[in-house]
Amino acid sequence: MALPTVQKKWIIQGGQKGLEEIQLIEGPIPKVDDYGVLVKLHAAGLNPRDFGIATPGLFAFSVKLPVVGGSDGAGEVIAVGPKVTKWKLGDRVATLFNPGHQAGPITTEAYDMGGLGGTIDGTFQQYGMFQETWLVRIAPNLSYLEAASLSNAAVTAWNALYGLKGLRAGEWILVQGTGGVSLFAVQFAKAAGAKVVATTSSPAKGDLLKQLGADHVINYNENPDWGLTARALTPNGYGFDNIIEVGGTDTLSQSVKAIKFEGVISVIGALSGAAQGNSKVIDALLKICTFRGLHVGSRVQMEEMMAAIEANEIQPILDETVFSFEGLRDGLEYLAALKHVGKVVVKIV
Repeated sequence: MALPTVQKKWIIQGGQKGLEEIQLIEGPIPKVDDYGVLVKLHAAGLNPRDFGIATPGLFAFSVKLPVVGGSDGAGEVIAVGPKVTKWKLGDRVATLFNPGHQAGPITTEAYDMGGLGGTIDGTFQQYGMFQETWLVRIAPNLSYLEAASLSNAAVTAWNALYGLKGLRAGEWILVQGTGGVSLFAVQFAKAAGAKVVATTSSPAKGDLLKQLGADHVINYNENPDWGLTARALTPNGYGFDNIIEVGGTDTLSQSVKAIKFEGVISVIGALSGAAQGNSKVIDALLKICTFRGLHVGSRVQMEEMMAAIEANEIQPILDETVFSFEGLRDGLEYLAALKHVGKVVVKIV
């Protein structure tokens, strides 16, 4: 069967106009090189990173513009290069966020290589050509839309729970909010037999967290000093083994109050800002805990995560609104306006 030669793709041009700089254009389908795999993309996931790259001053990591946006994608293998051994036609695959991070601790070289949709053409296109080690097999219990939600948030949550000490049954985990990383962390932690306390801003979101298995939910609008409230829920009030810190300066001081001795605060996001706040690095000494920054995760971690998703029949939580490929920019505006619960995804074909 002859392969198509032209496709549509969303290009982040670079400039000063934010989301207006993301343009839908027509262009050639990439040619498959020796180790290349051509994937017909069926779905893509959206992340704050995507509009951050398009907005001056919002993204602190390497970019190389213009670039096809998007790090998260899922699709079907339709062609492989002559030296490819890992994949065959018809395989269902998801993309790896950081292609240079294959296993173990991230290296300077892997970090500098950057990620899909930032320095390397990503998943906001109908067909993508990726090297064979840039892809992971999709668990059979997942649809393409569900699989397209994993590359960034899910792998980050998995790395937070397993990348340093390794989650064990009976440990206490605290998550913040109902964004993608936090929801995946709840699902992964409960599957491993952990206890989970979650913070949120509304009863409706609290109901979702309880449905996923959260043992306790705290409304931080009603309880601004939630760190101590959460700590009191743990055995003997000792605190949490791991806190998934996505808020930034406005929440880190509460996380410090909630962490136990030798616990880990996994610093993932800065939703409330990255300026200096009430908590300081010296708190890691005073509280005898670890502040751990992390950058998504490796291919091996994504494969381990995918195996756990299959074994535990975990289904990602997707926002009820699924956007069309032509409506991708509307999806990014929806995400930026914080109208979502769970992952926002785009159906490509």
